[in-house]
Amino acid sequence: MSSLLSERQKDELHKSMLSYLHQAGLHESYEALKKETDNEDFQVDDPKARWVGLLEKKWTSVIRLQKKIMDLETRNASLLAELSSPHRASSSSSSTSTPFIPRAPARHTLTSHRAPITKVSFHPTWTVLASASEDSTVKIWDWESGEMERTLKGHTKSVGDVDFDAKGGLMVTCSSDLTIKVWDTSNEYTNVKTLHGHDHSVSSVRFTPDGEKLVSASRDKTIKVWEVASGYCVKTFTGHSEWVRGVVPSDDGKWLVSCSNDQTSRIWDFATGETKIELRGHEHVLECAIFAPVNCYPAIRELAGLGNPPAGDSRAKSPGAFVVTGSRDKTIKLWDAISGQCLRSFVGHDNWIRALVFHPSGKYLLSASDDKTIKIWDLANGRCTKTIDAHGHFVTSMSWGRALIGGNQNNEVVVNGDAAGGKKKDEENSGPRRINVLATGSVDQTVKIWTP
Repeated sequence: MSSLLSERQKDELHKSMLSYLHQAGLHESYEALKKETDNEDFQVDDPKARWVGLLEKKWTSVIRLQKKIMDLETRNASLLAELSSPHRASSSSSSTSTPFIPRAPARHTLTSHRAPITKVSFHPTWTVLASASEDSTVKIWDWESGEMERTLKGHTKSVGDVDFDAKGGLMVTCSSDLTIKVWDTSNEYTNVKTLHGHDHSVSSVRFTPDGEKLVSASRDKTIKVWEVASGYCVKTFTGHSEWVRGVVPSDDGKWLVSCSNDQTSRIWDFATGETKIELRGHEHVLECAIFAPVNCYPAIRELAGLGNPPAGDSRAKSPGAFVVTGSRDKTIKLWDAISGQCLRSFVGHDNWIRALVFHPSGKYLLSASDDKTIKIWDLANGRCTKTIDAHGHFVTSMSWGRALIGGNQNNEVVVNGDAAGGKKKDEENSGPRRINVLATGSVDQTVKIWTP
């Protein structure tokens, strides 16, 4: 049988084997192989010889390739299962007909933080992701390449939240050090303002849709409204009897939803600061609460059997009509934010619910939990359609990003219609493509990026 190796390759293999045997102290085998391969004059004194360590390098390369093959086979099996499923979405040129559902393995696993991840947030324009952590830092990542771009230091204790304004020019963070910090993203993320006013840990902060104000929630039981331009606190909302875990404005900025350790969620009129509805029904601390986007309303109405709203009921068709809440009681609840009625409870997780996001298509709700999984719920029927083993520890945060990836006529990476921070990259495809991307953060100190 003829050898698959050339004479030069065989010679290098023999010498790399001799080098390995000598380093391993297998002297009898070493001497025997020298004799059988006519390498009596072989010397192991030269550490720079190309065969030194060659055998070990080849072996570790094979292991890495095997792992990559196994990951690809797992993904291929998942894709084949989806193709064979009778319930899969029909093919269409429209991206909304075949919505992206996360599947293992993740595209990137980002590691650099030295403590649990508390929040992740996408830049609205660039291929940038910010992650906040209990290690007192915020890290900025290029999520497309998986590379870390910079670490922001300024807070002295755990960073609880991070958010970008609608244009992406500013970023805001909050911390257990009682402060809120505003960062200029276009000037190397310079800290341009530090806001003081809360009397305890600041657990949540968000820009209002117009970008002119901030809303923050704190362990001091209050919600505060701040002017971005001046840094002044202009309103303080009170009503919760315990730690306010989170606060989120509606898409039109008219309403706020908050959640608290007092086991309630509240809907606030942003203009007056009055509580419009108090949502009661959970049996433990609420970890998260968010408004449903308007494109989710048809599926929610189908689920709850509500039918179409009356012609004159403008609020039922406007942002802020429905809310979902997640609790340490292991349940998710869907609420009518106008009447305060609980429309549906989603039960399936085995531990605390830590994060909720609606799918951009309006068809699904995603939940993250301390049971280390992400669950995808079909809004039309309330069923869990998929469970993903996402992390090795509690999943603490989720965020959707939406990007236009591809080349324009100047060969620039295009994201949401703009060149991504001036970065350039040659694209093999004929044009840009719009994708949804999901990020998750965990107590395992990693951030994972999930893409189609």
